[in-house]
Amino acid sequence: MRGANQNLPVHPYLLLTISILAVAASSIMIKSSATPPSVAGMYRLFITVCILLPFVPWTSIRTLSLSLKEWIVVLSAGAALGLHFLFWMESLSYTSVASSLVILTLQPFFVMVGAYFLFKERITVRITLCMLTAIAGSIVIAWGDIGVSREALIGDGLSLLGTIAISLYLLAGQRVSRRIPANLYSVIVFAVGGTVMLIYSAAKDYPLISYAPSDWVYFAMLAVIPTVFGHFIFNLLLRSIGATAVSVGVIGEPVLATILAYFILGEALGGSQLAGGALTLLGMGTYFWLKASRKSSSLRA
Repeated sequence: MRGANQNLPVHPYLLLTISILAVAASSIMIKSSATPPSVAGMYRLFITVCILLPFVPWTSIRTLSLSLKEWIVVLSAGAALGLHFLFWMESLSYTSVASSLVILTLQPFFVMVGAYFLFKERITVRITLCMLTAIAGSIVIAWGDIGVSREALIGDGLSLLGTIAISLYLLAGQRVSRRIPANLYSVIVFAVGGTVMLIYSAAKDYPLISYAPSDWVYFAMLAVIPTVFGHFIFNLLLRSIGATAVSVGVIGEPVLATILAYFILGEALGGSQLAGGALTLLGMGTYFWLKASRKSSSLRA
């Protein structure tokens, strides 16, 4: 694992694909467990911190020169991540995976608007159309599973709050990505996020230790698969491709989750899911093609 100030080991879009595949597995894992979501999220982040600690470039801490404002951004990012996991994982107790993931695909719009004001990133009509196409595909995928009930609305509301929180988290990460190594940044924000869920779990009087061995295996899998290979890679990519591109990649999560459900859970793939998946991939592919073309043009200029 490398710090944010070093070159990535492989192409960033390959890393993005790996990370989206990893986070797509999390919804299936969370839905199949009966443990309190906040406890699972807490251990997910704390175990990830333990995994990443040996890879933190501690020598770089001596030369780290973050201002008070930048430290506030880092700590706020950790709090936002904790709230994202808390809201989103809780939403799966009320609504379907499909509904929750569709709301999560709104994330690029929040990030795009935030990046426009914070980093002066251009918003073009073509890029907006690409996002709309990808999101439309996600809605088509989930259409048959979206329910309308009081519980579903509560779950959808929690998912929306989680989407806003993860958008703020990505924007904060991009803000400080050139000032702090990604490994160190990840350890700090994951520790803060885990603490947020620890406080919530303690307030709700959830048991914190007395869990079956299978639950601890589940906590460890959440740490390794969707966190180390998912959210940690997101942090690595913030410096090279930015928060907007990372969030657009997340639109592909419903597609990959549907594919995983087919192979792991034996769920059928209907015509609407295939059509929606193709539409999502078309929108995402066109977005990244436009982004790569614009970067090539700027380099030639």
